[in-house]
Amino acid sequence: MRARDLDRVNASGLLDAAYAEGQLGGDEYHDRTAQVAAAKTIGELRALVDDLQLPAARVRAATDGVRASTGWRPLQGGAGYYPGHTRARNDDRERTRAVLDTAHGEGQLADAEHAERIELLAAARSLDDLAELVADLQRVTGTGPAPRQPPSYRGRLRIALVTVLALAAATGGFLVTHRDEAAPPPVSHPGVAELGAVEPVVIATPSLVTEEGLTEFLRRYREKFGDLRADEIDLFPEHASIARALPGQPNRLVHYTYRGGFEQDRDVTTRKVETPVVDLGDLDLKGIGAALAAAPGAANVRDGAVSHLSVGPVNTDSYARYGLPHGVAAVDLSVSNEFSESGRLLLDPAGRVANVWPFKN
Repeated sequence: MRARDLDRVNASGLLDAAYAEGQLGGDEYHDRTAQVAAAKTIGELRALVDDLQLPAARVRAATDGVRASTGWRPLQGGAGYYPGHTRARNDDRERTRAVLDTAHGEGQLADAEHAERIELLAAARSLDDLAELVADLQRVTGTGPAPRQPPSYRGRLRIALVTVLALAAATGGFLVTHRDEAAPPPVSHPGVAELGAVEPVVIATPSLVTEEGLTEFLRRYREKFGDLRADEIDLFPEHASIARALPGQPNRLVHYTYRGGFEQDRDVTTRKVETPVVDLGDLDLKGIGAALAAAPGAANVRDGAVSHLSVGPVNTDSYARYGLPHGVAAVDLSVSNEFSESGRLLLDPAGRVANVWPFKN
């Protein structure tokens, strides 16, 4: 059956969520997104999303939108888990790392074994890959890399309360039975009243797809790398993905993830020396910020928000039709809402809209 524009938009929204959750790497995300745009049938769209988990933060949106228009179904195995070949999310990797760290602390894994498995963890793509890393370890029944509900803290609170009451009873009994003994002189300790109340410090973390967040990101980027050059940058509300040449080695490509700090997230790969780059310093942050704020309305996405912002150099003639010459920074942003309705805007470095792919009711 032939696919509609709406079907392609819904499939793209699922890919956006999968990329944000770590199910897809940057290269594979861009490749699948391009294939979605060129897909002609429902079957082609389904093949591009069939191995993905249901996005944790967008369950209803993915179910109502993508399932209805592409035929996609979230893969489910026994006991509510996904089959092993399903793509792993960052949350799944973090749970697997916790199992490995616990096993290391308990002496099940030596230092070298733990380090080797952590290295393999970073390259794991599927739930089977994660399960293999912990298959020979002792652990609490039911824990592991498969997706599961967050733990409840009620049991812990009950245990803590019983412990406090037991200690209070023991202390009271001791005082009653030893009240005639000479008491030691009181020891003076500074109390809370003497020290004064400590106010919590809240560090603002603005969304990266706002003018404020983008400005702060670029400031930290310059501090880290000494310039604002990159092959490509993808920004989401809470994190970013960066690809750039290794300093002093233009034939080597490095990928970083940004979550308040920059961390290399994969091995260094080869890079063509003549690869075009973008200078983020060319961006008019005021203009880009205004476009970001107006994007939901421009994309015809009611109650929507910017979910993804990509910045890269114009290096193909396909942008010429939109008035973007070679060498300038193209800003491609996606807007979506909880119902998986989404649209896209293409901006020039000044924040002027070069083209719009609006949501069509």
